[in-house]
Parts: sequence; C-alpha cells; structure tokens
Amino acid sequence: MKRLLGAVLLGLVALPPPAAEGQAVGPAFRRVNPSVVIIRAGGKEAAGAGQVTRVAEIGSGVLITADGKVITAAHVVQTADEITVEFLEGELVAARVIASEPEADVSLLQLERVPTKATVATLGNSDRAQVGDQVFIIGAPYGIAHTLSVGYITGRHKPNTVYNMAGEVIGVASHNISKSGGSEGLGFVVTINMARRLLLERRSFWSGMSGVAITRRVARALNLPQPVAVLVQQVAADSPAARIGLRPGVIPASVEGKSLLLGGDIILAVQGHRIGTETYEALQERMSRLPPGSPISVTVLRDGREVTLTAVKD
Repeated sequence: MKRLLGAVLLGLVALPPPAAEGQAVGPAFRRVNPSVVIIRAGGKEAAGAGQVTRVAEIGSGVLITADGKVITAAHVVQTADEITVEFLEGELVAARVIASEPEADVSLLQLERVPTKATVATLGNSDRAQVGDQVFIIGAPYGIAHTLSVGYITGRHKPNTVYNMAGEVIGVASHNISKSGGSEGLGFVVTINMARRLLLERRSFWSGMSGVAITRRVARALNLPQPVAVLVQQVAADSPAARIGLRPGVIPASVEGKSLLLGGDIILAVQGHRIGTETYEALQERMSRLPPGSPISVTVLRDGREVTLTAVKD
C-alpha cells in the first residue's frame, strides 16, 4: 500500500530579499532546487486479521550540510524501516534518522554518503518572515517530485517554515488543512529557526516509535493502573524503540472515533517517571541530554503485567 500525501510538501519557501538582491521566482527556483531531495520511506502496518502490509511514505527534504544532513517532516520518516533519498539528477542514497521531534513534525536525516554534485542549501533567519511576504515551496505532493508552488505568508504561528529568494531556507512545510482533502487550503510549516534549535542544537531524541496518548476514560476502559499512558502504534526496525523491545499494535480498532492499533505495549513510565507526571517537552529534554552509553528503561503494560524493558542509548 502506498500513501501519497498531498500535505507532504516539505520544501523551500522564499522570502523577497532587499530590492538590490531581488530576482524572479524562476531563477531562484532553479538555483535552490538542486538542494531539495525526494524522500521515500518504507515501513510496516497492521491491516487486520494478523496481516501486515508494506507502507510507503513520499515526501521531500533539503540538504543543509556538506556532510549529508537533511531536514524533512517527521511524519514521513518517524517509524520508517528504510529511507531512500533521491537527488535532482536521480541519484539514490540511503539515510537514517538521527534526531526527530514529532510534535513539531521535523526530523534530521544522515545520508550514508553525499553525491559529488550535491548542492547544500543556506539556512536563513525565519524571524524575518512577515505576513504578506511572497514565498515559494518545492515539494512532492502526491509523489510528483520537485513541484513549485507560489503564495504568500498568511499568518504566523509556532509551526511555520520556508526558503529565501536570496537562496536561504526559512522553513519546512508540514501539512495542510483542506475541506476537500486536496492540496488547496491552509498550509503549515515549521520555521527553520525552530528546526535548527530542535534538530541541530538540542538534537531531539529519536525513538523510532509512534504512539497515542490515552487518558482517563479510555485508560479506565483498558484497565490501566494509572490515568495517563501511551499506546504504542508503530516501531521502526533497528530503532531505539525496537532495540529496547517495544511491541507495536497489531489489531486495528476505533476508539472514540479515532483509528488505533491495539494489542501492543502500553507505556507507563520512562526512566522511572510515570507518563503524565511531566510534560512531553520535559521528557524529550531528559532523553536528549542523556549521553551515549546511558541506560534507558521503559515500563510497559504487556499481557496484563507491568514489564520493565532496558537498553543502552547509542
């Protein structure tokens, strides 16, 4: 099964530079386009009756360092078993996730190698972006690579991203809101300044897992020993979550109108801290600050019993 999401428009957005540096969208697009890459991420998903299907996510990203670091949207790669990055001229390179912040929908990839003709994008200052500024986005809606969309910044909010017509990246497109389900509507991005803080400066911990928070009424229905927990949905192969032994959900179900996978582990605590006793941001901060070689412990509810899983941080 292949999911081609029109909202997967991660790419470059342009800000008008000072008049002396101004240039048309066409030349700016052709100059920055070689730094945009197409990302194909493969994984597994439960399909009912014990069946597992292959899932393919297609998005885009941008090469930001000469040693092969690429920024992309977290929802494209968070639980992927394998990731392939395709450059403008068709060269394919394997990649892996080295940092991720699902709440902001940004991830950082490391390429196995960097093509000799690869172009590195310049990161700009997204704080300069103002409502009314014209922007352009290079992405892969519905799997169509290196498309160009032109528009305007219509509002400022924490999730915002883009590129500068002077050739500087100012954000990463994440998703859109559309009444019809098509590509029209409101598009949202994460600013490059925020992505820089989360992925390059703080290096947010990548678990390789997707989960759903379950609280109070649902927690009681599932007979949990505490009011808040995390239901494990998917686990990427060879990820920290996989190495510690977390089990993903296997039974598709609908709970309070939401599609979930049941039958997997339910996380009760991480590093001895019960879920719900600290904010998500505090948890991510603690995990990100752990040095390599540190022990990691996760307590889960499995088959009606509390089990503590342990591993060592890479």
